[in-house]
Amino acid sequence: MTRDEVLQVFKDCGALLEGHFILSSGLRSPVFIQKARVFMHPDKTEIVCKALAEKIRAANLGRIDYCVGPALGGIIPAYETGRHLGVPAIWVEREAGEMRLRRFELEPGARVVVIEDIVTTGLSSRETIAALKALGAEVLAVACLVDRSDGEADTGARLISLAGYKVPAYPADALPPELAALPAVKPGSRTAA
Repeated sequence: MTRDEVLQVFKDCGALLEGHFILSSGLRSPVFIQKARVFMHPDKTEIVCKALAEKIRAANLGRIDYCVGPALGGIIPAYETGRHLGVPAIWVEREAGEMRLRRFELEPGARVVVIEDIVTTGLSSRETIAALKALGAEVLAVACLVDRSDGEADTGARLISLAGYKVPAYPADALPPELAALPAVKPGSRTAA
């Protein structure tokens, strides 16, 4: 899939929103990608995750044992991408403020790909990688549906993105006037629980 085809799926689902948004990273942006509006449609989710699986295969990573998604946003794409790769999908979740693999066992040396929905700063990818490496896993790559940084984020591993889509993001104290004039909304989930 091309970048424009991926973004068209998001547009068709009403998942590209405009306004003043507080991202999970704390940064502010005039664009929010509400991936839940894509994930509510199994057919659309299958399209983008199958394409992501194909891109992961083309990266020649060798044997993959698991797809691992950070909860909450990475669970559905990890499952669907894992289905297309023919590997189990598991997830890490926050416990006492840190990402942990709570519901599953992971054998030392397991070869994993972290599956993200949207990458902005790479923080949840780095936290997921730290949790997996602490268990002895080998993290082969991070793969995401949309990379909002268009290759600038530090995910802590090789990044495979289905679509790079550079969207401006600003610290709260450095907003352009047109963005500062709009009321801020926080649709993300990192601190919701």
